[in-house]
Amino acid sequence: MPDLSAQFEQAAKDVKSLVERPDENTLLKLYALYKQGSEGDVNGPKPGFFDFVGTAKYDAWGKLAGTSREEAMKKYVALVRKLVG
Repeated sequence: MPDLSAQFEQAAKDVKSLVERPDENTLLKLYALYKQGSEGDVNGPKPGFFDFVGTAKYDAWGKLAGTSREEAMKKYVALVRKLVG
């Protein structure tokens, strides 16, 4: 069985080939788990007030603060597998 990093990278590729686009909440969860798994806790300035999408992404990622990169990677892989079916 491939190591977690390889599974994570494969999941990142698989998510781009989904037949149906996930709902907004699922997309935010995917984004946040990917960022947490690849970069760790949220960093950088929060997007401006009128950048609604950027702010939503930033906030979703921020909610995962303190989650280990390994745990985020596992959750990301599991979510992508569920979506791929």
